[in-house]
Amino acid sequence: MRSLLWTLLAVSAWGVAGAQPRQVMLDKVVAVVGGSSVLYSEMDEYARQLVAQRRAEGYTSDRDPHNEALEALLTQKLLYNQALIDSVEVNTADIASHVDEQVAQMAEEAGGIAQLEAQHHMAIFNVRERMRRRYEEQAYAQAMQSSIVGKVTVIPGEVERYYRQIDKDSLPIIPEQYVYAQITRYPSTIVQAKQRARERLLEMRERVINGDAKFENLARMYSQDGGTAYRGGEMGPSRLNELDPSFAESLEKLRPGQISEVTESQYGFHIIQLIEKRGSLYRFRHILLKPTYTDDELVAAMSTLDSLVRLVRADSITFEKAALDFSDDEHSKMNGGLVSNHDILQFYNASDVRLTQTAFFREDFGRFQKMDDYNQLSRLKVGEISNAFLTRDISGDELAKVVKLVEVIPTHTATLDRDYLRLEQMALRAKQDRIFNEWLTSKIDGMYVFIAPEYRNGAFENKHWVK
Repeated sequence: MRSLLWTLLAVSAWGVAGAQPRQVMLDKVVAVVGGSSVLYSEMDEYARQLVAQRRAEGYTSDRDPHNEALEALLTQKLLYNQALIDSVEVNTADIASHVDEQVAQMAEEAGGIAQLEAQHHMAIFNVRERMRRRYEEQAYAQAMQSSIVGKVTVIPGEVERYYRQIDKDSLPIIPEQYVYAQITRYPSTIVQAKQRARERLLEMRERVINGDAKFENLARMYSQDGGTAYRGGEMGPSRLNELDPSFAESLEKLRPGQISEVTESQYGFHIIQLIEKRGSLYRFRHILLKPTYTDDELVAAMSTLDSLVRLVRADSITFEKAALDFSDDEHSKMNGGLVSNHDILQFYNASDVRLTQTAFFREDFGRFQKMDDYNQLSRLKVGEISNAFLTRDISGDELAKVVKLVEVIPTHTATLDRDYLRLEQMALRAKQDRIFNEWLTSKIDGMYVFIAPEYRNGAFENKHWVK
């Protein structure tokens, strides 16, 4: 049930934004949980999405999709009602922002607001309000579920016990993994490149202050933050603790309409304009620029690494010593150049060292923005070193790099010694599912639940729904 509910929460509040309009039918209530109703249209829409999602993923279920959808919606309604009872808090500003974005996308795909209203047979403000209610219900349900399972942990003994008890046919097959080392070099002119970025932003700031340009127009033309540039640099409402510390410090000092001085963060350099502040939420625009280099500057960094590669291949210096003495990656250089996902964890402010990994799946390279590394490693044999190549780090900054293939771990069935972290996550999910289902059963028994007679004979996973 827990996995099905998370699927439901991930689905758009209105359904697929680009879905084709269907014939309108008279709606009816099929279930009630607490003070919330489940409509047939709501159940039917989710059932359709569930079938489409499973077809896309290449599997099916013997269970009736309407029954699955109904049970997931019953669970969501119960969580929502319990969240209101427990005074669980959600970020309503984020909900409003999501609704605005979704409505704008739907209107664009429909060909305009009038066409959208015609598709859904209601005025635009009704479309917006209905969507807001659904997003809000989902947000409260997700917050409630997080409060139930968010603090659940497992200890090593529980992981080992889970591994010993699980059906060996249920153990995951672990795909091929790569262990590798690297030496990285940023161009020696990085100081000058950073200064160029600062000067460009200072020029933009002056143009806005003098009335020669609008901040949002400059963001659309020049900002290197692809996620916000098309919106004139505007980000969704954010709390200071959700932002890079340096960025947050500059933002906090601004009054509405003011523009910050140039600010350096882990992402690059910014100027920020505060739009408004409501409580602890800030609405703002920003322009992001990253240091850029000339071709000659990048070639110089490549040449340095090519010289190192020749020395390593001639056994004049070990790769580990070269990494320690010459690599610009402060973390991997201390481990003989051995690459981990430490930079990814640091980028996302993840503090759990148990998440650190040194063996990478093929898909990890794409997810961690390291496809250039994979393209080089796929040509190497274990122990071989690549030639120097140009790439970008997690922040998008250009650099030169060489990689060494240390080990290829073949496809295998998960084992406790080699794949502990993956088994730990499986044990944790199993424990969270058990605790949540126990909580859910107790709440079903104590909350008003009505299911229309024609829907009571479904194969509910939790038999307590039918009273």
